[in-house]
Amino acid sequence: MQAFAYQFKTNLVYQQYCKLNNIFDNKSVTNVAQIPFLPIQFFKSKKIICGTTNEEIVFTSSSTSGQGESKHLVTDLSIYKKSFFTAFEFFYGPIKNYCFLALLPTYLERKGSSLIMMCDELIRASGHSLSNFYLHNHEQLFDVLSELKSKKQKTILLGATFGLLDFITTFQINFPELIVMETGGMKGRKKEMIRKEIHEILQNGFGVNKIHSEYGMTELLSQAYSDCDGIFECAPWMKIKISDNTDPFSFVNQNKSGVINVIDLANINSCCFIQTQDIGKIIPSTNEKNHFEVLGRLDYSDVRGCSLLTV
Repeated sequence: MQAFAYQFKTNLVYQQYCKLNNIFDNKSVTNVAQIPFLPIQFFKSKKIICGTTNEEIVFTSSSTSGQGESKHLVTDLSIYKKSFFTAFEFFYGPIKNYCFLALLPTYLERKGSSLIMMCDELIRASGHSLSNFYLHNHEQLFDVLSELKSKKQKTILLGATFGLLDFITTFQINFPELIVMETGGMKGRKKEMIRKEIHEILQNGFGVNKIHSEYGMTELLSQAYSDCDGIFECAPWMKIKISDNTDPFSFVNQNKSGVINVIDLANINSCCFIQTQDIGKIIPSTNEKNHFEVLGRLDYSDVRGCSLLTV
């Protein structure tokens, strides 16, 4: 509620959006259910920023030519770094315990990608001599995985889904201790497949029992992670709400599908309340953790995301 009050006063685009939805004073909003979620499309056409502070960095989305790209103006990069380091270690423990491999382009090849910056920082923080990007070096990646397997080194391999699939068409390995983490990204690159089918192929190709996933986007500074079956858990300062497909101001109960809305408190200097173009549902949890599943995209949404990082 404090974040909403602050952003209503200092984010002029968000304030205007609230007023167009008959919220003329932040004091009239008395609970979280009344807070409007800003449609993610506004990041393509407006400067979503609080106050008059200049941005330190601009994260941009991957998108096909002519469709426009989202721009996330970040005034304090240290908040993003604290968010992804804390979230990663919340779910996986100290990064220094791992060798971190990325089947993605380097930051020099794809400047402006928040995902690539996160991977670059995790690679550096791991301190392992073999931690690196391996997008164009599948043979070298195979040799590295084989060496790490022989040394029983805890290892994370993160990549866009199509990149992981490309790798195992030529190289296969039986590395049960490996954490394979896909970031999504198939649309426009390969035949569309359901998650279960993709994960089964990846499990067989890498010799692992399950596939992990990461859920994030340009417009967010936090991530959710899944350790199997595509069921994500949010970082503690992130929350998911599901709205009705036809009414963005009406929220549905658990296990009912609708549009994914994200509260991301790390977005304190842009907008913490984002209505995405993803369809999903909240999964009931006995421990009150915010679990959710991503079911797909709205039909009218743009082709975008990790599959376009190398276009």
